[in-house]
Parts: sequence; C-alpha cells; structure tokens
Amino acid sequence: MNVNATHFTRVFMKKINNNLKVGFIQTSPVFGKVEKNIEKAVSQINKINAGLIVLPELFNTGYQFIDRKEAFNFAEEIPDGVTTQRLISAAQPRDVYIVSGIAEKSKGKLFNSAVFVGPNGYIGTYRKSHLFRNENNIFDKGDTGYLVFDIGSAKIGIMICFDWRFPEVARVLSLKGADILCHPSNLVLPHGPDSMITRCLENHVFAITADRVGIENRKKGETLKFIGKSQVVTPSGEVLRRGSEENEEEWVTDINPQEARDKKINSHNDLLKDRRVDLMHEML
Repeated sequence: MNVNATHFTRVFMKKINNNLKVGFIQTSPVFGKVEKNIEKAVSQINKINAGLIVLPELFNTGYQFIDRKEAFNFAEEIPDGVTTQRLISAAQPRDVYIVSGIAEKSKGKLFNSAVFVGPNGYIGTYRKSHLFRNENNIFDKGDTGYLVFDIGSAKIGIMICFDWRFPEVARVLSLKGADILCHPSNLVLPHGPDSMITRCLENHVFAITADRVGIENRKKGETLKFIGKSQVVTPSGEVLRRGSEENEEEWVTDINPQEARDKKINSHNDLLKDRRVDLMHEML
C-alpha cells in the first residue's frame, strides 16, 4: 500500500459513519524530566489509532512547582517551544489532533495553558481561568477567554482541571458551539470526574478528561495524590471509558460529535433555548 493510500485509510477509519475516535492518555510524569515525559507521552500516542487525543495538565513537567521562578524556568513559549513542536511532529504522520497541558511563558507572564495541535500544525492555546490553591502564587490568571476550535468533524472546547468547578465554563463553551470539551487535568479532589458527568448533562456535550496518576511531595507538608479516573463522557452522561486510579494507560472509543448538537431533551424542552436569560442579571 502506498503512502497516500495509507493516509486515506487511516483518516477514513477515524471518521466512518460520522464517528470520531477519541481518547485520553493517563500519565505519571517525573517532575522536571521534560524530555523523558514528552517521549513517554509520544510513545503512548503512537500506540493508539485516534482522531483526537487529550493529555493531562502540565504533562511534560509535573505539577508541584516550588515557586514562580522554578515554574518560569520550565515554561515554554507557544508554539515555538520544544513540547509544542514535538507534539506537532507526533500529530502530523498520524493525522491526529492533540490537546495537552503545559506551562507557558509569554511576554514576562506565566500561564497554566493547554496547547492544541493537529495534522497541519499549531491550532491554538487556552490559558487556565480558575487557578487552584498554590497555582495562584505561581501562574497569572488566564486571559484567552473560552475558546472553541472547528476541526471539521467536531467543534472542540478546552478547559483545564479546576475549571470543572465553575459550571459557567462548560456553558459558555457549549453556547459557542462546542461538541466536545477537552479537559487536561491534574485532579486531586475526588468529585472532579463525576462533576464532569453533570457538565455533560447540563449542556448535552461530550467531555474527555485526561488526568494523571502518582504522588508529588516536593513541598514540605503538602503531599499531592493524583486520582486518575480519566474518562470519556457522552451528552447523556454515560461514561464510555474511565481510567484506573493508579496506572498509566490510554483508552480510545468511538463517538458521534453530531449527537451533541441537538439540545432538546424532550418535545418541549431545549437546554439552551429554555434558559431564562431575562433573569440572569440577578447573577451579576
């Protein structure tokens, strides 16, 4: 089979019957070992056949920075940094879109970001809006707003970890047309995965949470145990795949993104059209 035929077959198998093969990669990065963490993730990417893959938050560095200076030393510019470029190199031959979390430095500022790349290179960056615990002493608050990217077969919205605690994030992404919420995470709170089921039900969207596993205890008196449980959830709240609490692993499943576009839950109710926007001034 020639190269063009191989390319066609791979793309066809990912999109047959309007379905899209999506998945998560659950990792356990070694703090500070950027090259090792990247190559391990790329090895996992190469194991699976998917059209869209989500990696965890800060997958390349690890999570528990001692201070802002340390985080800045590990941060990279986007898209020119080594991590983004390596992901682009991994995405192109496999015709896959990848969402992954990294520390980003830009014009003297430092962000907990998610970079989005695909077969044609760099697509965009989302900067985390809601910082968790000590992240407030490390990162600047995200300034990108909530972004949705159209890749043809689906519209992709991006949120990062603690954004799950704020239902407005998923709602705004849904109002902007997202079919799939990509959710790079480093979850330590136990109810994060189940809360994403609620976000899917509230907005009738798919969600892919990519979490990590393992323990970091780089700061005295602050041991962090990451809970895993990466998952793919449907608009009806069904968990198609859920990872373990301890193991590095990768999962792929088929979804039809068009299922997220009908917001009717019965003949009388539409999740978005029925919102009482006339009363929402009371929330401000």
